Amino acid sequence: MFGYVNIYKPELKMKDYYKYKAYYCGLCKTLRERYRLIGQVTLSYDMTFLIILLTSLYESDSKIGKHRCMVHPLQKHGTLQNEFTDYVADMNIVLTYHHLLDDWQDEKRAAGLAGAKLLERYYKKICKQYPRQCDAIKRGLKELSICERNNEQNIDIVSRCFGELMAELFDYKQDRWGEQLRKIGFYLGKFIYIMDAYDDLEKDQKNNSYNPLIRKKDVDGFEENCKAMLTAMLAECTAEFEMLPCLLDIDILRNILYEGVWSKYMKIQTEKGTRKGYNNDK
Repeated sequence: MFGYVNIYKPELKMKDYYKYKAYYCGLCKTLRERYRLIGQVTLSYDMTFLIILLTSLYESDSKIGKHRCMVHPLQKHGTLQNEFTDYVADMNIVLTYHHLLDDWQDEKRAAGLAGAKLLERYYKKICKQYPRQCDAIKRGLKELSICERNNEQNIDIVSRCFGELMAELFDYKQDRWGEQLRKIGFYLGKFIYIMDAYDDLEKDQKNNSYNPLIRKKDVDGFEENCKAMLTAMLAECTAEFEMLPCLLDIDILRNILYEGVWSKYMKIQTEKGTRKGYNNDK
């Protein structure tokens, strides 16, 4: 994943910050337990949000623990794990498997083939348990690949592929909350794709890599249009989120959706020297 769906620490209470880290460390621990070291390297802030969202919505009981790891070998860190941690860990593996496979098929990267081979037996097992989600991931990434090969310039079309993929992952139980969860996943997925394209713009232009924003880069109003697209995606996402009866960890979830998701954008703006006016907008 991309790491754009994260907390904004300065606006988060310390108790909520440590709880968020416990969810994150719980996902890390689950990936290591279920898929060894190669599973652990797929760890993602983006998917931690999904754990917290589903835990809050369904008020799932979480197992509280303390854990040491390679990153923190001297001090134990709190962990929170539940059924959604297991689910998200599985989805992480599927996403990473296809990403590595695409690296091999599109660019003949040997590391991609090697990584996919290591994950293949786990991937097949997960597909038997979650065929709907695995089919959606495979289909969505294939459609993305087709858009790239066709040099599709309409970013709404391209980002929709990733949005539909994420919608399927968010709709875990396909119950009464499914419609809202699908829309949250869809618009958040589109946001992630657009943000990633915006983030990689200069690198992709330098490397002559596909990016649907490159041809628009020198058009008047480019920066304003990009921000407007991102804002529109989050407006739709948060509107659906506020319809859910989430109370548990609501401050963490709102911190992520209203503050944290903009952290990377702010960093890019700072680097470009175009941060001017953000505080008024906020």
